[in-house]
Amino acid sequence: MRINYYIFCVICSFFLISCNNDEVNEENSIPFESELQSGSGVINYAYNTNSFNKNLAVYYHIPQNLTSSTPMVIIFHGTERNAIDYRNTIVNQCEQYGFIAIVPEFSEQNFPGGDGYNLGNVYVDGDNPSINTLNPENEWTFSILEPLFDFFKNKTSNTSTSYHIYGHSAGGQFAHRFLMFKPNARVNKSVVSAGGWYTVPNTNVNFPYGISQSVLETMSMPAFLNKKIFVQVGINDDDPNAAGLRHNSFADAQGLHRKERATYYYNFCQQYATTNNLSFNWSFHLVPNADHDYVKASINAAYLLFN
Repeated sequence: MRINYYIFCVICSFFLISCNNDEVNEENSIPFESELQSGSGVINYAYNTNSFNKNLAVYYHIPQNLTSSTPMVIIFHGTERNAIDYRNTIVNQCEQYGFIAIVPEFSEQNFPGGDGYNLGNVYVDGDNPSINTLNPENEWTFSILEPLFDFFKNKTSNTSTSYHIYGHSAGGQFAHRFLMFKPNARVNKSVVSAGGWYTVPNTNVNFPYGISQSVLETMSMPAFLNKKIFVQVGINDDDPNAAGLRHNSFADAQGLHRKERATYYYNFCQQYATTNNLSFNWSFHLVPNADHDYVKASINAAYLLFN
């Protein structure tokens, strides 16, 4: 069932481009009432709930063979917050497999640091969570996605009842936590790709590395483990000194590099399911000939989602 205790008032204006994918041509803007058409573009997506107001650019590509049932994939960029690059690298796959790519850009200005993006703005300080620093759910970054899906459904006359998600690097962190904090989101399949570290559903470890001392303590493990999740990482993504890779006792307990940490995360969840006789609908994938490469990761993610 959909979560219904927050109300989003979405005010959107958008711009369609028919030029090269790496350019935004505002001369090709179309009226607000118009539906989005095939091609690449960007919208300025504004939303507000009471005193909470944010804006973000949302890059997209709509395939030429658009129908009312064309599937949608919401894609989460990495720490460089380069949504346009993630959109551009997936265009060929959109056309090949026939899906709409929706790539919101979570800017540093509006979604600062790991707290605002990677950890979904659930807590004021995600590394030190407490009931007193828990943000209202309508202020969570995670809370943007369901209304964004509805917006694109409306603007493309789409009848889909669910969507897929894919996130790489910091986006992989965002993706797997989104599934945990928003268990009723209308997500069908998910690709969690090469996160720097994970929130493992371990009640013996405090959040954000586990779920103890957080609102996730009461999460439904059977429902979480039954979701269709692909965990992927580059086969050569094994540099312990990679730029931006967090190292402390909690992160390093998951492994010293992204490949080890992705393996640890998957194995922990698989073992939990086995021990508790729960359905486990996940799979683990090594992206061939890839290190921490979002281009190869994106191509592989599209393959997993549509094959």
